[in-house]
Amino acid sequence: MEKAYDFTLYDSEGNAVSLHDFLGQKVVVYFYPKDSTPGCTKQACSYRDHFAELTARNLKVIGISKDSVTSHQKFIAKQNLNFTLLSDPDRIAIEAYGVWQEKMMYGKKVMGVARTTFVIDEQGMILKRFDKVKPDQDVAQVLALIDSLKAE
Repeated sequence: MEKAYDFTLYDSEGNAVSLHDFLGQKVVVYFYPKDSTPGCTKQACSYRDHFAELTARNLKVIGISKDSVTSHQKFIAKQNLNFTLLSDPDRIAIEAYGVWQEKMMYGKKVMGVARTTFVIDEQGMILKRFDKVKPDQDVAQVLALIDSLKAE
């Protein structure tokens, strides 16, 4: 297993949040392209709607995008989100986790955030990386992984 990069970024209230703040619990860190876009809204609302199931499994959820703190505030308020969104305008964590990638957009190659989810264990090690995540399947993949670990 690989150690997760220990970032410090700002949440929607302007508070510094570091990955090491969550040692002792499992953390889902998901990277997404942009607040209030259809896929990102679907993904965020899925995490919101499954919050009780995630919490019951001692999972914390953190969403990270390049959007500003102000953009996150609006997105959280509009969608009534109940978990942490972090702003990474300088792509510190985005680059460290290797999710700043070439993508095709309207037939053109552009650089952007690839929708990617990481599940990090209590010691800060990456348990699993999900690439090319589908917004409506992300939470189910995470829950299935956690439940399979319990079964072992």
